[in-house]
Amino acid sequence: MVRRLIGTTLTTTMVVLLTATLSAAQMQTSRPFSGAKVNGGTVSMSMKDGKTVLTLSDDFKVPDTPDPHWQIVDSKGEVYLLQRLPVKSLGGLVKDRINMSITLPSYVRDVAKVQIYCAWAEAVLGEAPFDAPQMVMAR
Repeated sequence: MVRRLIGTTLTTTMVVLLTATLSAAQMQTSRPFSGAKVNGGTVSMSMKDGKTVLTLSDDFKVPDTPDPHWQIVDSKGEVYLLQRLPVKSLGGLVKDRINMSITLPSYVRDVAKVQIYCAWAEAVLGEAPFDAPQMVMAR
């Protein structure tokens, strides 16, 4: 009886530790953004409903430029221009909102750095690299 209780306790403890380790491993945070117009804030990469999601930190400041977008650079140097940061309101009925997080499309295999890119000026406003390329989980 005592052996069974000890065995069950050890197994439960190992499962809890493994779950905590996997949860921590799924969330990765970049170094701070740095560049001509974006300096500060980070981006976190996590899994949500089986998809990879990038989220800007609360201290991220949207640059005052005409057309800022999310842009991803992978480990091979391929660049993916994604969503626009600000979303226009419908006829002034609702206040503009910001895309503070995006779900990565399936064709992005890994993320070496995240850039804020001005599509109007065709310029990188700032970038936040990860310490190592982050693999996007297969869907």
